[in-house]
Amino acid sequence: ALRRSTASRRPRERHGRGAMAGWDEGNVFYSDQRYTADEEDNPAVGHVAERKFAEFIRTFRSEEDEFIYRDQLLRNKNRLRIKLEHMRQFDDDLGDLLVNRPTEYLPLLEMAASSVLLSLQAATEEEDLTQQEVQVFLYCETPFGPKTLRDLSSEYVSKLVTISGIVTAAGKPKAKATSVDLQCQNCKNKQQVACKPGLSGVTLPRRCELQQLEGAEPCPLDPFIVLPDSSKYIDQQILKLQESPEDIPTGELPRNIMLVVDRNLVQRIVPGTRVTTIGIFSIMQAKQGSNENFAIRQPYIRVVGLEEDADGNSRTSPTFTLEEEQNFREFAAQPDCLNRLFSSIAPSIFGHPDIKRAISCLLFGGARKRLPDGTRIRGDINVLMLGDPSTAKSQFLKFVEQTAPIAVYTSGKGSSAAGLTASVIRDPSSGEFYLEGGAMVLADGGVVCIDEFDKMRVEDRVAIHEAMEQQTISIAKAGITTVLNSRAAVLAAANPPSGRYDDLKSAQENIDIQTTMLSRFDLIFIVKDEKSFSRDLEIARHIVGVHRKATESNIMDSSEKAKDNFLKRYVEFCKNKCSPRLTEAASQILQNEYVRIRQGAREQSVQTKDAPAVPITVRQLEA
Repeated sequence: ALRRSTASRRPRERHGRGAMAGWDEGNVFYSDQRYTADEEDNPAVGHVAERKFAEFIRTFRSEEDEFIYRDQLLRNKNRLRIKLEHMRQFDDDLGDLLVNRPTEYLPLLEMAASSVLLSLQAATEEEDLTQQEVQVFLYCETPFGPKTLRDLSSEYVSKLVTISGIVTAAGKPKAKATSVDLQCQNCKNKQQVACKPGLSGVTLPRRCELQQLEGAEPCPLDPFIVLPDSSKYIDQQILKLQESPEDIPTGELPRNIMLVVDRNLVQRIVPGTRVTTIGIFSIMQAKQGSNENFAIRQPYIRVVGLEEDADGNSRTSPTFTLEEEQNFREFAAQPDCLNRLFSSIAPSIFGHPDIKRAISCLLFGGARKRLPDGTRIRGDINVLMLGDPSTAKSQFLKFVEQTAPIAVYTSGKGSSAAGLTASVIRDPSSGEFYLEGGAMVLADGGVVCIDEFDKMRVEDRVAIHEAMEQQTISIAKAGITTVLNSRAAVLAAANPPSGRYDDLKSAQENIDIQTTMLSRFDLIFIVKDEKSFSRDLEIARHIVGVHRKATESNIMDSSEKAKDNFLKRYVEFCKNKCSPRLTEAASQILQNEYVRIRQGAREQSVQTKDAPAVPITVRQLEA
């Protein structure tokens, strides 16, 4: 030990012999090895990193020569969004340390932010200031780490990763302790224990450290009890992130991972939102069953930054660039704008101009109206296509699914009432019941495409009655009574009961759907496969042409994709920015048509003693 102490003092011998006098008198000597000169600028040392973080927040300027982070701190006070590329631009080592050892350096960054905020406030405000906690969010332009959820492996544990996907479920917010107050039962000594962030718990000390008085009885083992009222807490919420549908390999089930968000991120994200998240890939102790295995850990992501995807099916209002808006307005000002729109609906399908017009009306939707007494009139248009097989009904549905900003595609046989509306599920961990929205709820603000509508069971079909007219779904199950919104347009395709449309039967026998359901559709098309020489020749020529062009080159493919994307963005733009109103002339035409059709139906029922197959009701006029 003596030799070691001499060796540790040797660097200081050059300061003169006086400093070395009395070294053998039993005193404790130390050397400032942590603060030696070569580590002055090494950010791997904690206090140096904190100083550099503070310098970055205080002095970083954007290209417009603004102090972006300083102004942001003064504006928001308790939160700060930092771009990782800016950090790397300022100091590359600092950025790398933040990515590779985030658990150590994120708290330092937050401490630096709160100290900078305190000094900035002291310069501007005179009153007594207290140090506030600042939550730092990170975001980046270029994703790093694993590409998808499937690439997350053990090498990324405790590192920063970026993952994108869809949030499918959100738990209830809970209070998570940041520091726990303990009290010894024997000597009433109080002690504070810091709690790690994320889902990790806290371990209580076994012994009481207080020095006992002479002759007093020593404190026993495990003397501490927790004082929950004086402990400090933050909000915490658990989300479930599922990988995006386009990332799932064919035939595999989608994977999901748990996200833990805290403080300002709690209750910001609703299920169904597409997000890109930056977080620390962490592990926690798996649930202890009968065979406790301490080596197996369960992964989760502790979120430090969350961005909603603008181009995904996000529920937020979309943003458009000035250039896009200009393009849309120019397109709308053209005289043949309507015809160009109709022709861009499912261009690979020949004919059916009426259906294409109807589908464009369904995509753009009408204007929802709320009357002064609180009644709502739906603004969405429901379309039913009924007819022979191989008349491109499902192709229309698939096109709408890809073009509509929010769309859900289901098939009649494979969907139940609970799957279309909402189901009550028991949470395995807490045992509580919670609601999970079905197809109609997930497509709120978009389109639901239902194929094989006639194959649905009657009790399942009844479940969407309310969703189609009132545009809500009422649930009263398992002690949960609630009303969910489902403001979605319905596009359905069905076959007649015999499979083909039979001209010898009456229309009523061919349309085997209840009147209550039919009256909820605004437009009903009967699609027949007509056999005529000239038409068959045109269709054959069109289909062969589509096949030939498809294999020619990818040039056409890219322009088609751009066209599809333009239509999708244009629909989104119109839905957000336009709310059409009826003119006097148009309303007069509608009234006259309604009365004329009802008159015709009345005369027909008098002559044939039979009700018309498709009832024309006030609903059609309202819609």
